[in-house]
Amino acid sequence: MGTISTRKRKDGSASYTAQILRKKGGAIVWREAKTFDKKREADAWIRFREGELDKPGAIELLSKADATLSDAIDKYLGDKKTIGRTKGQVLRTIKKFAIASKGGSTIRANDIVGFADELLATGIKPQTVGNYISHLSAVFRDAKVAWNIDLNYAEMQAAQRTLARLEKTSKSAKRDRRPTLDELDRLMQFFVDRQERAPQSAPMHKIIAFGIYSARRQEEITRIAWPDLDVPHGRVLVRDMKHPGQKKGNDVWVELPPEALRIIQSMPRRGAKIFPYGTDAISAAFTRACYFLGINTKKMPDKDKLKFHDLRHEGVSRLFEMGRTIPLAASVSGHKSWNSLQRYSHLREVGDKYAGWKWLDIVCQ
Repeated sequence: MGTISTRKRKDGSASYTAQILRKKGGAIVWREAKTFDKKREADAWIRFREGELDKPGAIELLSKADATLSDAIDKYLGDKKTIGRTKGQVLRTIKKFAIASKGGSTIRANDIVGFADELLATGIKPQTVGNYISHLSAVFRDAKVAWNIDLNYAEMQAAQRTLARLEKTSKSAKRDRRPTLDELDRLMQFFVDRQERAPQSAPMHKIIAFGIYSARRQEEITRIAWPDLDVPHGRVLVRDMKHPGQKKGNDVWVELPPEALRIIQSMPRRGAKIFPYGTDAISAAFTRACYFLGINTKKMPDKDKLKFHDLRHEGVSRLFEMGRTIPLAASVSGHKSWNSLQRYSHLREVGDKYAGWKWLDIVCQ
């Protein structure tokens, strides 16, 4: 049973403190108190509260410390069998912010909006903030059911709507950066020279050329394997191709343009992978070379910097400039939705700008 103690305040009025104490095996397992201005209010609270505490498992649930957002992120990263590198990096970065230390049940929409404001204050663009919030929303969506962590998904959804209305988040802009032939000449010469000095380094000149002719993503290039190559039909099976609704098992046969197949056939067979190199090493080498050659500069806007992924855009653009229809271009790029290729529909048929490109013969040696 609860108890009520009376205290006189300095102004002469009385206060009534209701206290509930529960023991188990002689040890105190729950203690709770609340002060009221009237004794009947204290009595009513004790009756109501003891009724709640008498429910099965109520004491155990209340005694458990409120798990934090950081705890939920750890659970998500630990339980998720497949997770993108960028998503994992973003979630680990979020753990460094103050919101991550808050108890899950205390986080409201305004806390999430405040977190977005913190990101914006560091110079991060609304597109990137949108990605952070999107990745975090996946944790909110699963936390209650999967790990019994009280993150309110409705609060996250409310925050996302508000952030969009206030233009603090936005969708990523489509990149239209394409390398010029002069930029590619400089990059190819740089990596050919590097290959002569360091024969064991990744053959970036081959990888760059293959990225253009095949229109493959960087991660896909490093995954394609010799057993999945179908030379007679000029195609290759790309396993786990990127897809918004399917992260694993999205294996797709794609057409290999003759130039891309020729580059593959020039590669030595060393294990199962055709290009047995890490994505981090490829990305770092490409980025360093672009800065070294002055193609990119630190003061340059991000949209103007050349990135490895721009080679895929270049490869798809080349197909349309050569007169490929959307279905034929999709057979190479692997796009399942033709709507994704509508952005290329403005390109005119101007022929193949890589016709007679001297580097193809060099990389295929």
